[in-house]
Amino acid sequence: MNKESKTNIGDTGNQHENGNQPMGTPYEKDVVAWAEEQAALLRAGKLASIDIEHIAEEIEDVGKSEQREFASRMAILLAHLLKWQFQPERRTHSWTNTILAQRAAIERRLRKTPSLKPMLTDEDWIADMWGDARELAANETGIGFADFPESCPWAMSSVLEQGFLPE
Repeated sequence: MNKESKTNIGDTGNQHENGNQPMGTPYEKDVVAWAEEQAALLRAGKLASIDIEHIAEEIEDVGKSEQREFASRMAILLAHLLKWQFQPERRTHSWTNTILAQRAAIERRLRKTPSLKPMLTDEDWIADMWGDARELAANETGIGFADFPESCPWAMSSVLEQGFLPE
């Protein structure tokens, strides 16, 4: 039997670069089982056995996920503020409730993840999120995308203020 076809019992073939210790379930095959195994290894202090590269990727993904959720909530809030301003005759309790719910969720997110706050002053981020808001508002209202302002006309502090509704 050659070296490549040898498999130890319990060996998944997912080994560290040094080839020494098997790591259990491969990340690519079952991320949930992999995550549970990695958490157990970390808690047991078996740092030499952890899958460092994939753990680092997962940690980075947590941050990206938080950023995506924040941007999505902001875009929904801004889209509803656009709808409020551009279609005053169609204002409903549903719009008001969405505006209030998004503000509350954004406030909670900023309280739990204060590192997101600088995004509110990042011009590139605001421009991207504003584009998403315009697209949402255009799709929900039938008003043309180009009919909405090219850049956000409101300060982010105003947008997040509980009583703010554009007229």
